Amino acid sequence: MTKAVKEIIVATKNAGKVAEFKMALSGLPYKLQSLADLGNFPEAPENGETFAENAGSKAKFYARLTGKLCLADDSGLEVDYLKGAPGVYSARYAGDHAGDQANNEKLLTHLLGVPLEKRTARFRCVLVLADAEKIWCSTDGTVEGVILTEPRGNQGFGYDPLLFVPGLGRTLAELSPAEKNEISHRGRAIKKLVTQLAALEK
Repeated sequence: MTKAVKEIIVATKNAGKVAEFKMALSGLPYKLQSLADLGNFPEAPENGETFAENAGSKAKFYARLTGKLCLADDSGLEVDYLKGAPGVYSARYAGDHAGDQANNEKLLTHLLGVPLEKRTARFRCVLVLADAEKIWCSTDGTVEGVILTEPRGNQGFGYDPLLFVPGLGRTLAELSPAEKNEISHRGRAIKKLVTQLAALEK
């Protein structure tokens, strides 16, 4: 007997993210839609101190508004020398309306004179699937590297030109989209999510 298809709302209007999730979950009985498919929604508050708190609150926020299962992510850069900063403030490190260049410049200023061996960092992504009442599953993924003293590459976005991955000999901004998806923090979190969802379907 065929299992009923469940609907999941991906809590983003980013078409690229939605396509990535759809591809990863294509073998499971889930139909994915984005917030953009459903109309206008307010921005979910992100007041948590961790990526998990923000992703969880975002998933439940949109689950309450839509009445459906929601999948949300929160991600950012953690720099060890800066005790995990910018962390949950990665997108607004240089101010609420700061762009990538301003955020990167602030990061480089805070690491001025710090030797390369102390510039270890990682991108972290946390994914949470929840309904209005409870979290169904939560996964995370990381990609490790070091922060360079100047940007390299013109692919990607955010801090990608600064995070150098020693095993690849390149920054994330020097990878093609397919290469980045294979090793990225979000890609790794999605693979774990697929495993958890598959287990729920057994």
